[in-house]
Amino acid sequence: MSKIIRNQIVPHRRLFLKGLAALPLGLSAASAQAAPRDLHLAFRHTHTDEHLRLAFRNRHGYIQPALNRIDWLLRDFRTGESTRMDPRLYDMLHALGAACGGDTFEIISGYRSPATNTMLRKTRGGGVAKRSLHMDGKAMDIRLVGVDTVRLRDAALALGIGGVGYYPDSDFVHIDTGPVRSWGPGAA
Repeated sequence: MSKIIRNQIVPHRRLFLKGLAALPLGLSAASAQAAPRDLHLAFRHTHTDEHLRLAFRNRHGYIQPALNRIDWLLRDFRTGESTRMDPRLYDMLHALGAACGGDTFEIISGYRSPATNTMLRKTRGGGVAKRSLHMDGKAMDIRLVGVDTVRLRDAALALGIGGVGYYPDSDFVHIDTGPVRSWGPGAA
């Protein structure tokens, strides 16, 4: 079944997912109050081998001390600099974990300082954007333990939120809270 929106036919599922993008992944104050449990995430940073498991959101909203701990885990491991990450990334991760049945996210890259971004552009060439959303705290490169990265990419694309890049040679998926777009093999 479809619905006409702005002269486009959009499946109800896509409408639902796009509606979630308008809120922090659909958790309005009313729905957050009705949520029976806290939302949890688990991480392992592949470069520092730091582990973190915590509730990042409860029925009242985001849990600031938890966000601070995640932001620190996602710091630029090369420089030690950190920034406030966009909490919608954590909502995306939670939705991906629920969709794929996974638990622990492996972090390849979170925040990237301008100096690190410049260095990576010089050493890796075209694979690093000049104005990367990693530098704004709006992007992450991830894997989900026990879940094939093709499946993770497909689940991220199905969310219809932000950017999704697939890097099969390095075996990771890029997600961000920027405009909806995709790249890499199998990109829509």
